[in-house]
Amino acid sequence: MPLRRRLPLLVAAALLARAQDFAHLRVEQIASHLHYAEGPAWSPEGFLLFSDAVENKIYKFTPGQPVAEFAAAAGGPLGNAFDAQGRRYTCEFRQRRLTRTAKNGKTEVLAERYESKRLNAPNDVAVRQDGQIYFTDPAFGDQQDHRELDFYGVFHENPRGALEAVAKLQTRPNGIALSPNGRILYVADSDARLIRAWDLDHSGAASNPRIFADKISGVPDGLRTDDKGNVYVAARQIYVYSPQGEPLATIPMPDRPTNLAFGDADRQTLFVTTRTGLFRLRLK
Repeated sequence: MPLRRRLPLLVAAALLARAQDFAHLRVEQIASHLHYAEGPAWSPEGFLLFSDAVENKIYKFTPGQPVAEFAAAAGGPLGNAFDAQGRRYTCEFRQRRLTRTAKNGKTEVLAERYESKRLNAPNDVAVRQDGQIYFTDPAFGDQQDHRELDFYGVFHENPRGALEAVAKLQTRPNGIALSPNGRILYVADSDARLIRAWDLDHSGAASNPRIFADKISGVPDGLRTDDKGNVYVAARQIYVYSPQGEPLATIPMPDRPTNLAFGDADRQTLFVTTRTGLFRLRLK
């Protein structure tokens, strides 16, 4: 894995009144020459994991150290997430399942069928503080040829293992994220070029489906929220929206972003995977 290098790129951000000051962000490249980077997730133990979906590998980045291979995952790793106990959740699109790996390395399959039919190709996952799990299940490319479900799903699995469909779509959901208080679920719709939202109750059940933001430039992919509830969307560039769905900023990237995650000890660094690399931006 090549050593990280600092790019001579100052981000020129178009800001509205309530946005953070993104005008002087510096984009730093941490890794390059990847085949398709995805699924960055910050561990409570102080490191970042991300996938290379083509290579069937998960990589690890610890600040101050070079990127290193963390695990081989023949199932085709895409989205990753950690829960409050430090367990890792991974969407395996080739095996068409969602798995959870304990800190001791033991892996269990959490979801691979819905109503006796195999899932399409789980893509991205988010876990609420109380253990409620949400993931998207689109199908891209030749994954379409093996579908058993007649819809593209947004799914919810509760801590007891019960799986339900939040939405049965005819357009493909992709990235997924939760609001800081865990009461709103956001999902990127790659075909419709928009972000969907649902309200979540105490039990994790979803209601009040709506369009949060639309007419997004490029194909919306990964999502994240910051502690103010702003929503960051990886699409043609990184687009930032207020909790009310108002566009706040555009953060240009040197390569098309695929997903993002907040990390470092204070969670003020935005890690961004692109098709071929891993980058970070230190926010204020």
